[in-house]
Amino acid sequence: MQTAPTPVTPRTKLPDAEKITINLGYVDLGHIDLMVAEGFYSNRTDFIRTAIRNQLTTHGDALKQVVARKMLVLGLQQFGVGELEAIRRAGEKLEIRVLGLASISADVTPELALETIGSITVLGALHASPAVKAALADRIH
Repeated sequence: MQTAPTPVTPRTKLPDAEKITINLGYVDLGHIDLMVAEGFYSNRTDFIRTAIRNQLTTHGDALKQVVARKMLVLGLQQFGVGELEAIRRAGEKLEIRVLGLASISADVTPELALETIGSITVLGALHASPAVKAALADRIH
């Protein structure tokens, strides 16, 4: 069973980005620096983000088909104690599939997570306590 995302309250602060590291050859890096120096982009990050967005746009139709086929929730899906307690009372387990950010609240115990989450597939980022991630390690795909 998959549920709708829990609304994010104003006091909940979730990151809006994930930091990644890439290795580039010196010539590619030099080309990027030249484009920045010539004013095409404000900095290296601006160039890289633009290049990524262009590729995602180029393959947009194929991505939409895959998202639909894999039944992924697009965006943010947050799970808190209240929601997971309700799932436990109903005797159900979640099959979480997210393209974006899946967030399990810090106050969710490993025991509650194990009782209520059958599997997690995240294309993007999963934010959960180290204890919850360890408990669910064999269910995270």
